[in-house]
Amino acid sequence: MIGLDTNVIVRYLTHDDPIQTSAAVKMLDSLAPDEPGFLSLVVIVELVWVLESFYSARKSEIERVLETLLSNDRLVVERSEIVWQALRKFSTSRAGFSDCLIEHCSQAAECEYTVTLDKHAAAAGMRLLEV
Repeated sequence: MIGLDTNVIVRYLTHDDPIQTSAAVKMLDSLAPDEPGFLSLVVIVELVWVLESFYSARKSEIERVLETLLSNDRLVVERSEIVWQALRKFSTSRAGFSDCLIEHCSQAAECEYTVTLDKHAAAAGMRLLEV
């Protein structure tokens, strides 16, 4: 298994730098189910942030990218079951993807609940901390 950094995935998806895109495409095309690439939770969160912040990706585009990565048999996504749960919550709420992932990671860690000061994050199932 080969770990993949966020910038490799971004170049592969956006094709915004010809030289780096070529290297990223070559790397990802070399992967196989028996020699997959690994995407950590940090890479997934960074990827969503970069796509939203720098490429103005819409929610539906983010959902499609995550579904594609999670369904690719040449990639292993860390805690993929939690990422799928977070993606489903993200699709149906006003919360950001990272908030959805935080909430589902907390659930998986058997936390009683997760507190937040963010009203949108509360939409992901967190408990709003009163101020």
